Amino acid sequence: MEKDKKSGIWDVVVIGGGPAGMMAAGRAAQRGRSVLLLEKNPALGKKLLITGGGRCNLTNNQRDARALALHYKGSDQFLMSAFAQHAVPQTLAFFHRHGMKTKEEAEGRVFPVSDDARSVLDVLVNYMRDGGVAVRTGATVAGVLVDDENEQVRVDLVAGKRVVARSCIVATGGVSHPETGSTGEGFSWLAHAGHAIIRNDPALVPVAIKDGWVRRLAGVALQNIKLTIVADGKRREAKKGKMLFTHVGISGPAVLTMSSQVGEYLRYGQVVIALDLFPAYDHGALKQLLYDTLAAQSNKKLKNTLGALIPSALVPAVLAITNSNGEVFNHSVRREERVALVRCLKEMPMHVKGLLGARKAIVSSGGVALEEVDFKTMQSRVAPRLYIVGDALNVNRPSGGYSLQLCWTTGFVAGNSV
Repeated sequence: MEKDKKSGIWDVVVIGGGPAGMMAAGRAAQRGRSVLLLEKNPALGKKLLITGGGRCNLTNNQRDARALALHYKGSDQFLMSAFAQHAVPQTLAFFHRHGMKTKEEAEGRVFPVSDDARSVLDVLVNYMRDGGVAVRTGATVAGVLVDDENEQVRVDLVAGKRVVARSCIVATGGVSHPETGSTGEGFSWLAHAGHAIIRNDPALVPVAIKDGWVRRLAGVALQNIKLTIVADGKRREAKKGKMLFTHVGISGPAVLTMSSQVGEYLRYGQVVIALDLFPAYDHGALKQLLYDTLAAQSNKKLKNTLGALIPSALVPAVLAITNSNGEVFNHSVRREERVALVRCLKEMPMHVKGLLGARKAIVSSGGVALEEVDFKTMQSRVAPRLYIVGDALNVNRPSGGYSLQLCWTTGFVAGNSV
């Protein structure tokens, strides 16, 4: 719909053309609102197109709203009001209804059948077009002013123009992948409106590791492993799943999910991540497995036997860490070497150098304090003409489609309420 021709005022202006912003704009327009979406990039969906390695892990097939909320640790009590309106079943129905087929992969991760993030973007663009959303790309916002006296929000653009609307949806995201436009300037507008902003840090990021053997394994992926954070000599959080060695450290779902905790512990001292290659075995069971294997293959070399138990690329690292000679025949492996091998296979130490920062972050933590938002509508309790969605909220979420589900949910609720 066009804006009110007499007043020149839009019903809704949406700042940010990411997934939450597009969902919010489309939903508001479908309800008959005149909507203008402002996107500072030359085209929509720049960040969406790189999610999931370009495949777009659009949600996680956790269909129970309460169980879904529990994955957002510390935020679940706030999110239930929003998930009660739009959760995973509604998200899947939305994309299916608009002609995009989906498929489920390991750990409930949902992708488009096309394996192409552009399929997701096309649905959102068509959804907005069908509703009559006006889109301005290359529109960088300089400031936002809530004018309660005149019942409007004024949005100033860097180009010197001004947009006036009755309400504004802030969908600017956090500070992850700044090259896609997520540079965090929305927080300054929200702070000026009176919101408390929790420190915004990169989250779901790869971890840089000091150990040379880790970098030499770049490209090697491990399934069904367990990672444990060791800080101040104490075992802390642990995560099971997949991981990937990179040219600077480690990545993959298990790593990304625990990266924010790694960053927090790094503030206070050194951090080690212990890699457990056999999480299904305790030390005693793994000791028995190794001893039995060495005895049954007594005339084979240690390096070959280890290569049958773990990925062969890891064998040189295990031998180096335990000071073991891989050329020795199994019947000659000393007891202390066996003990060291078991310990290494259960607790292979990786010394953390740091996190890779905003440029490599999938999402960022921090944002607007949740107490200041009404999750039944996504309306600000501080400045009621503002609605806040997606990564602009201080919601921690794990890897696996949960970040985009937050965008679909909050975007829909805001668009349905504004």
